[in-house]
Amino acid sequence: MDAPLRLIAANPLDQLARTVEALLVVASAPLSAAELAEAADDDAERIEAALGLVQERYSEGRSGIVLERVAGGFAFRASREAAPACARLFEKPVQRNLSQAALETLAIVAYLGPCSRPDVARIRGVSADSAVANLVERGLVAEAGRDDAAGGAIRYRTTPLFERVFGLESLSQLPRLDDVGADAEQIRERLHAVAEQRSA
Repeated sequence: MDAPLRLIAANPLDQLARTVEALLVVASAPLSAAELAEAADDDAERIEAALGLVQERYSEGRSGIVLERVAGGFAFRASREAAPACARLFEKPVQRNLSQAALETLAIVAYLGPCSRPDVARIRGVSADSAVANLVERGLVAEAGRDDAAGGAIRYRTTPLFERVFGLESLSQLPRLDDVGADAEQIRERLHAVAEQRSA
Protein backbone atom coordinates (compact mmCIF):
# COMPACT_ATOMS: atom_id res chain seq x y z
CA MET A 1 0.00 0.00 0.00
CA ASP A 2 1.53 3.36 -0.97
CA ALA A 3 1.78 6.31 1.45
CA PRO A 4 -1.35 8.25 0.36
CA LEU A 5 -3.51 5.13 0.67
CA ARG A 6 -2.05 4.35 4.10
CA LEU A 7 -2.91 7.90 5.21
CA ILE A 8 -6.50 7.55 3.98
CA ALA A 9 -6.93 4.17 5.68
CA ALA A 10 -5.57 5.57 8.94
CA ASN A 11 -7.73 8.72 8.91
CA PRO A 12 -10.26 8.36 11.77
CA LEU A 13 -12.62 10.89 10.15
CA ASP A 14 -12.64 8.86 6.95
CA GLN A 15 -13.47 5.76 8.99
CA LEU A 16 -16.32 7.67 10.68
CA ALA A 17 -17.55 8.80 7.23
CA ARG A 18 -17.72 5.14 6.15
CA THR A 19 -19.73 4.33 9.28
CA VAL A 20 -22.10 7.24 8.59
CA GLU A 21 -22.44 6.06 4.99
CA ALA A 22 -23.38 2.55 6.18
CA LEU A 23 -25.93 3.92 8.67
CA LEU A 24 -27.60 6.00 5.95
CA VAL A 25 -27.74 3.00 3.61
CA VAL A 26 -29.45 0.70 6.13
CA ALA A 27 -31.81 3.35 7.55
CA SER A 28 -35.43 3.26 6.40
CA ALA A 29 -35.86 7.01 7.00
CA PRO A 30 -33.64 10.13 7.03
CA LEU A 31 -31.31 10.33 10.05
CA SER A 32 -30.45 13.53 11.88
CA ALA A 33 -26.88 14.37 12.91
CA ALA A 34 -27.86 13.59 16.52
CA GLU A 35 -29.21 10.16 15.55
CA LEU A 36 -26.08 9.43 13.54
CA ALA A 37 -23.88 10.55 16.47
CA GLU A 38 -25.75 8.26 18.85
CA ALA A 39 -25.58 5.25 16.51
CA ALA A 40 -21.90 5.85 15.69
CA ASP A 41 -21.09 6.60 19.34
CA ASP A 42 -19.36 9.82 18.34
CA ASP A 43 -19.90 13.56 18.83
CA ALA A 44 -22.15 15.67 16.61
CA GLU A 45 -19.34 17.99 15.45
CA ARG A 46 -17.33 15.08 14.02
CA ILE A 47 -20.51 13.64 12.50
CA GLU A 48 -21.07 16.93 10.64
CA ALA A 49 -17.50 16.76 9.32
CA ALA A 50 -18.00 13.11 8.30
CA LEU A 51 -21.25 14.03 6.55
CA GLY A 52 -19.28 16.61 4.58
CA LEU A 53 -16.93 13.87 3.38
CA VAL A 54 -19.83 11.60 2.43
CA GLN A 55 -21.58 14.46 0.66
CA GLU A 56 -18.40 15.16 -1.32
CA ARG A 57 -18.13 11.49 -2.36
CA TYR A 58 -21.76 11.34 -3.39
CA SER A 59 -22.12 14.70 -5.10
CA GLU A 60 -24.19 15.50 -8.17
CA GLY A 61 -22.16 14.66 -11.28
CA ARG A 62 -19.78 12.29 -9.47
CA SER A 63 -22.19 9.54 -8.46
CA GLY A 64 -25.60 8.12 -9.32
CA ILE A 65 -26.47 8.50 -5.63
CA VAL A 66 -26.37 11.83 -3.79
CA LEU A 67 -26.65 12.73 -0.12
CA GLU A 68 -29.21 15.40 0.75
CA ARG A 69 -30.95 16.97 3.72
CA VAL A 70 -34.49 15.61 3.94
CA ALA A 71 -37.14 16.14 6.65
CA GLY A 72 -34.64 17.43 9.21
CA GLY A 73 -32.15 14.63 8.53
CA PHE A 74 -29.91 13.14 5.88
CA ALA A 75 -30.72 10.49 3.28
CA PHE A 76 -29.43 9.15 -0.01
CA ARG A 77 -31.45 9.73 -3.18
CA ALA A 78 -30.94 9.09 -6.86
CA SER A 79 -29.06 11.80 -8.73
CA ARG A 80 -31.08 14.02 -11.05
CA GLU A 81 -29.66 12.34 -14.14
CA ALA A 82 -30.60 8.89 -12.79
CA ALA A 83 -34.07 9.94 -11.54
CA PRO A 84 -35.98 9.14 -14.79
CA ALA A 85 -34.61 5.58 -14.84
CA CYS A 86 -35.46 5.11 -11.15
CA ALA A 87 -38.98 6.41 -11.74
CA ARG A 88 -39.47 3.90 -14.57
CA LEU A 89 -38.26 1.09 -12.31
CA PHE A 90 -40.47 1.98 -9.35
CA GLU A 91 -43.47 3.78 -10.79
CA LYS A 92 -45.58 0.84 -11.94
CA PRO A 93 -45.01 -1.49 -8.96
CA VAL A 94 -45.57 1.32 -6.45
CA GLN A 95 -48.68 2.78 -8.05
CA ARG A 96 -50.23 -0.57 -9.02
CA ASN A 97 -53.10 -1.61 -6.77
CA LEU A 98 -53.03 1.53 -4.61
CA SER A 99 -56.53 1.58 -3.16
CA GLN A 100 -58.66 4.70 -3.00
CA ALA A 101 -58.08 4.73 0.78
CA ALA A 102 -54.31 4.59 0.26
CA LEU A 103 -54.41 7.38 -2.33
CA GLU A 104 -56.51 9.59 -0.02
CA THR A 105 -54.17 8.88 2.89
CA LEU A 106 -51.13 9.62 0.75
CA ALA A 107 -52.62 12.96 -0.31
CA ILE A 108 -53.33 13.91 3.32
CA VAL A 109 -49.80 13.05 4.44
CA ALA A 110 -48.32 14.94 1.47
CA TYR A 111 -50.31 18.11 2.17
CA LEU A 112 -50.44 18.03 5.98
CA GLY A 113 -47.46 15.89 6.98
CA PRO A 114 -45.92 15.04 9.20
CA CYS A 115 -49.24 13.79 10.57
CA SER A 116 -50.44 10.83 12.62
CA ARG A 117 -52.93 8.05 11.90
CA PRO A 118 -55.51 9.76 14.16
CA ASP A 119 -55.08 12.95 12.06
CA VAL A 120 -55.72 10.98 8.87
CA ALA A 121 -58.67 9.15 10.43
CA ARG A 122 -60.28 12.46 11.50
CA ILE A 123 -60.01 13.81 7.97
CA ARG A 124 -61.18 10.66 6.19
CA GLY A 125 -63.74 9.68 8.82
CA VAL A 126 -62.51 6.06 8.96
CA SER A 127 -59.55 4.19 10.43
CA ALA A 128 -56.26 4.82 8.62
CA ASP A 129 -54.26 1.89 10.04
CA SER A 130 -54.39 -0.36 6.99
CA ALA A 131 -53.81 2.45 4.46
CA VAL A 132 -50.83 3.84 6.37
CA ALA A 133 -49.30 0.37 6.80
CA ASN A 134 -49.69 -0.22 3.06
CA LEU A 135 -47.96 3.07 2.22
CA VAL A 136 -45.12 2.40 4.67
CA GLU A 137 -44.60 -1.04 3.13
CA ARG A 138 -44.40 0.50 -0.34
CA GLY A 139 -41.90 3.10 0.85
CA LEU A 140 -44.11 6.09 0.03
CA VAL A 141 -44.43 7.29 3.64
CA ALA A 142 -42.11 6.87 6.64
CA GLU A 143 -42.12 7.59 10.36
CA ALA A 144 -41.26 11.16 11.33
CA GLY A 145 -41.27 11.25 15.12
CA ARG A 146 -44.16 11.23 17.56
CA ASP A 147 -47.05 13.61 18.19
CA ASP A 148 -46.88 14.99 21.74
CA ALA A 149 -50.49 16.19 21.57
CA ALA A 150 -51.96 12.83 20.51
CA GLY A 151 -50.67 10.48 23.18
CA GLY A 152 -47.40 9.89 21.40
CA ALA A 153 -48.94 8.68 18.11
CA ILE A 154 -46.37 8.09 15.37
CA ARG A 155 -46.32 10.83 12.76
CA TYR A 156 -45.70 10.13 9.06
CA ARG A 157 -44.28 12.09 6.16
CA THR A 158 -43.82 11.33 2.49
CA THR A 159 -40.47 9.94 1.32
CA PRO A 160 -38.06 10.85 -1.47
CA LEU A 161 -39.46 7.80 -3.31
CA PHE A 162 -42.92 9.44 -3.25
CA GLU A 163 -41.44 12.53 -4.93
CA ARG A 164 -39.61 10.45 -7.54
CA VAL A 165 -42.63 8.27 -8.34
CA PHE A 166 -44.91 11.27 -8.77
CA GLY A 167 -42.33 13.33 -10.67
CA LEU A 168 -41.80 16.04 -8.04
CA GLU A 169 -38.57 17.86 -7.22
CA SER A 170 -40.09 18.71 -3.83
CA LEU A 171 -43.48 18.86 -2.06
CA SER A 172 -43.73 22.53 -3.05
CA GLN A 173 -44.59 21.27 -6.54
CA LEU A 174 -47.81 19.60 -5.35
CA PRO A 175 -50.92 21.08 -7.00
CA ARG A 176 -52.60 23.80 -4.98
CA LEU A 177 -55.85 22.72 -3.36
CA ASP A 178 -57.64 25.31 -5.48
CA ASP A 179 -56.65 23.29 -8.54
CA VAL A 180 -57.85 19.94 -7.16
CA GLY A 181 -61.52 20.41 -7.94
CA ALA A 182 -64.94 21.13 -6.48
CA ASP A 183 -64.19 19.60 -3.08
CA ALA A 184 -61.12 21.78 -2.48
CA GLU A 185 -62.87 23.98 0.09
CA GLN A 186 -64.11 20.99 2.05
CA ILE A 187 -60.63 19.42 1.97
CA ARG A 188 -59.07 22.70 3.11
CA GLU A 189 -61.52 23.03 6.00
CA ARG A 190 -60.80 19.50 7.18
CA LEU A 191 -57.05 20.04 6.96
CA HIS A 192 -57.29 23.29 8.91
CA ALA A 193 -59.49 21.66 11.55
CA VAL A 194 -56.93 18.93 12.17
CA ALA A 195 -54.05 21.42 12.14
CA GLU A 196 -55.87 23.54 14.77
CA GLN A 197 -56.51 20.49 16.98
CA ARG A 198 -52.82 19.59 16.81
CA SER A 199 -51.67 23.10 17.76
CA ALA A 200 -54.24 23.53 20.57
